[in-house]
Amino acid sequence: MSRVQLALRVPGLDASIALHSKLFNTQPAKLRDGYANFAITRPPLKLVLVQGEAGQDTRMDHLGVEVASSEDVHAAIARPADQGLDTTVENDTTCCYVLQDKAWVHGPGQEPWEVYVVKADADSLAKQPQSLCCASPSKSAEAELSSSGCC
Repeated sequence: MSRVQLALRVPGLDASIALHSKLFNTQPAKLRDGYANFAITRPPLKLVLVQGEAGQDTRMDHLGVEVASSEDVHAAIARPADQGLDTTVENDTTCCYVLQDKAWVHGPGQEPWEVYVVKADADSLAKQPQSLCCASPSKSAEAELSSSGCC
């Protein structure tokens, strides 16, 4: 199983959940405080919604590809790494209420892409103190968060 992920930072989580439930004719697969994700079958999509700041426009947080195994993560990130792109690997990291292995690469417009596998559910948004994963950005942390990505 492999599917594209789109993570959005939204100003109103409840309204966004209602819209996307109707749009994709499905309910969220996971709901937590300030967080929802949809595991959409048709089209194959993982849609992640993270509570942003009220009054702000919805913005892309990051893009991703969910894969079936840790081996798939490492194989997928090897291609851009072998071609000289800067990549970051995070093994056994907790982000967006799951334990996962993941790897990051940034596109030419600094859009963050992650390739990840979900290894297990977790009780918290992020455990690592150095991680900005899915943290509500303060104005000073906004640039740092957008370059690190999440979920």
